[in-house]
Amino acid sequence: MSIKEETFNIARVTHEAAADAAKLSMSTKSSILSEVARKIRTEKENLQNQNLKDIESGKKSGLSAAMIDRLTLSDKVIAQTVEGLEEIAAFPDPVGEITGMWIRPNGMRVGKMRIPLGTIGIIYESRPNVTADAAALCLKAGNSVILRGGSEAFNSNVAIVNIFKETLNDFGVNPDIVNLLPTTDREAILHLLKLEELIDLIIPRGGEELIRFVSQNSRIPVIKHYKGVCHLYVDEFADQDMAVKIAINGKTQRPGVCNSLETMLVHELISEEFLPKVSSELKRAGVELRGCENSKRLVDWMIPATEDDWYAEYLDLILAVKVVKNMDEAIKHIAKYGSLHTEAIVTKDYDASQKFLREVNSSTVIVNASTRMSDGYVFGLGAEIGISTTKIHAYGPMGVKDLTTTKFIVLGEGQIRE
Repeated sequence: MSIKEETFNIARVTHEAAADAAKLSMSTKSSILSEVARKIRTEKENLQNQNLKDIESGKKSGLSAAMIDRLTLSDKVIAQTVEGLEEIAAFPDPVGEITGMWIRPNGMRVGKMRIPLGTIGIIYESRPNVTADAAALCLKAGNSVILRGGSEAFNSNVAIVNIFKETLNDFGVNPDIVNLLPTTDREAILHLLKLEELIDLIIPRGGEELIRFVSQNSRIPVIKHYKGVCHLYVDEFADQDMAVKIAINGKTQRPGVCNSLETMLVHELISEEFLPKVSSELKRAGVELRGCENSKRLVDWMIPATEDDWYAEYLDLILAVKVVKNMDEAIKHIAKYGSLHTEAIVTKDYDASQKFLREVNSSTVIVNASTRMSDGYVFGLGAEIGISTTKIHAYGPMGVKDLTTTKFIVLGEGQIRE
């Protein structure tokens, strides 16, 4: 069987299973996800053994330390995955929710009901925990899902999907609700992206290259974000100790992810006091700073920043730094160079915080917290299917409700149109 035929067959059976997924009761979905969580916990050793195969292969092929970090199913990652599954299992069922109802002058009642999207394709790199998160969120929202993880995590992904399929089968539910493309050949992605009659939505997760590849080749609607150029603006009214803590966390806690801090903007009125203080802490953490002329004047070991640095998603221990005259300049900088992902302000001034919240149009805007907090798990979504920086139909971290849409429902008493 060719890759094209194999991909079509997987899409066909997953599409057919969407009707079964849509009819599942809340209690059945919750029970399935709770059992998957239990199995992942009890089968942790087997999962980590499969994951070790991927890690060893990745090291041999020259994967970066950041990619190996994303690939690793550590005890902490598995514990978070299990916790996320249990949280998703406990969520109210979005399917069938009436989101509004109004009465027309003729007595007819019109409303909107939440329904599944149908069949969703998830194309992602490296992180095998995404396999569990994506499958769980799609199932909870009444969708079927086709997963295509990166070749570097193939053994880990197979092991996780097998747990889902075994559990679905144990509950007498169609196991084709969750499927994994059984090939690592990139040709399969191209075939998948052409099956608009079988797949309702594509969600890519990974680097900018992958997401642009998917967007440029898909006939199916794509939810995407290309990169995370996240900013921290340290206002003139900032608690400077808090700002140092937030900057260090945003840049160093996990630099290889999309919500890590890439550019810090500092109000000029506090720059002479704040920049030497924060730069010494960042230097101690191994961070390379690339600064504007005014920043470099205050911290002479900074590397001069170029225009490209303001656009850069480093995903590394590198931070661009710029001194700005005021918040308006900071907001203009974010609008020009940002990626609509996550921006944060540190300030003790209420009016300043509200202005920042209103005027910065990124998908997540934060007051007095790290950009690393921009995450579906942290926001209480249980897990996230991805982060959208396209404003239709979801924006920011996407949880269960973002994997549904609404249809109009009409309740009449014999009304006809004259």
